[in-house]
Amino acid sequence: MTELPQVPDWSGVTERVPAPPPLPARRTTRAVKVGSVTIGGGAPISVQSMTTTKTDDWAATLEQVHQLAEAGCEIVRISVPDAKAAAACKKIKDGSPVPLVADIHFDHRYALAAIDAGWDKLRLNPGNIRDAAKVREVVSAAQARGMPIRIGVNLGSLAPDIIARYGRTPAGMVESALRHIRILEELDFRDIVVSLKAHDVRVTVAAYREMAKHVDYPFHLGITEAGTTRTGTVKSSVGLGMLLAEGIGDTIRVSLAADPVDEVPVCWEILKSLGLRERGVEITACPSCGRVQVDILRLADAVEKITAEYRAPVKVAVMGCAVNGPGEASMADVGIAGGKGMGLIYRDGVKVRSLPESELLDGLREEIEKVIAERYPQYR
Repeated sequence: MTELPQVPDWSGVTERVPAPPPLPARRTTRAVKVGSVTIGGGAPISVQSMTTTKTDDWAATLEQVHQLAEAGCEIVRISVPDAKAAAACKKIKDGSPVPLVADIHFDHRYALAAIDAGWDKLRLNPGNIRDAAKVREVVSAAQARGMPIRIGVNLGSLAPDIIARYGRTPAGMVESALRHIRILEELDFRDIVVSLKAHDVRVTVAAYREMAKHVDYPFHLGITEAGTTRTGTVKSSVGLGMLLAEGIGDTIRVSLAADPVDEVPVCWEILKSLGLRERGVEITACPSCGRVQVDILRLADAVEKITAEYRAPVKVAVMGCAVNGPGEASMADVGIAGGKGMGLIYRDGVKVRSLPESELLDGLREEIEKVIAERYPQYR
């Protein structure tokens, strides 16, 4: 077996990785309480998703809510499109482990049903209800229960007069949001969250940037109808990443044409990549090349699978050769640097084991569990 070159012993060094430059300060917004979760006001950026079940099937809907919560979703939105769905609201709320948002369009009665059932937030554009008395009824009930309202503007559903004046543009989205906000503000309601979503990244980013100049309400970020898992992940990561890196955004949802549970880890990876939240293992892995003498692609894939069960924010590096491997491995909490049919395992910058390739995965898991036991006992 061929061992890798020795690297410096990093034991005793308090900071092996240089501190990254700070992001711009987050946009200052008012705080809005959604059940146990705070959106805005400097609170951690929260992760959302939406169920895909038929809401009137309350058992299936509640099962998906639990799946989302287990994956790390902190707020779950559920469509309440008809009377059968409205009738299921109480049972769903009673069994939910996370705050719930009722997605309401046009019929104010379903909003009132969600409020009566004790849900935590409405997604409602008051201008779509049209009847001012019905809007007042909903707003009054929400205000009495301390339930916030999200104004959710989508590029594809702007009012005809806005399209005639502005076209389907960022300016039109902003005007649409301001129109709905004015309705609520005139009723002295200000527990508001705002979203401005388009399928186009550039339109979405421009709309949020412009809206940030006009209001201090917290923003729910998302790229709507982003696409299938691969396309939607890329578009969402680019759009949300641009805004979050500028300090814009207080809660996020990644919209994928896939199982909604798959949306949640994408949200977390976006937040983790910018240093905005920590949850679960962060993996650095080399892309492989002709220098690599272990099956690094198989190894990295296996590491991702075994670490999916962990919630502690451990940094793991899976590297394939002596060029970048020892350095990257030494900067992680636990790292592998591959050699010829073998690899070195580092913990906190110190080489702790040299193992054949067949034993690397088990060795890595053991070292990760040691780190969790020492630093993150609350996650055991």
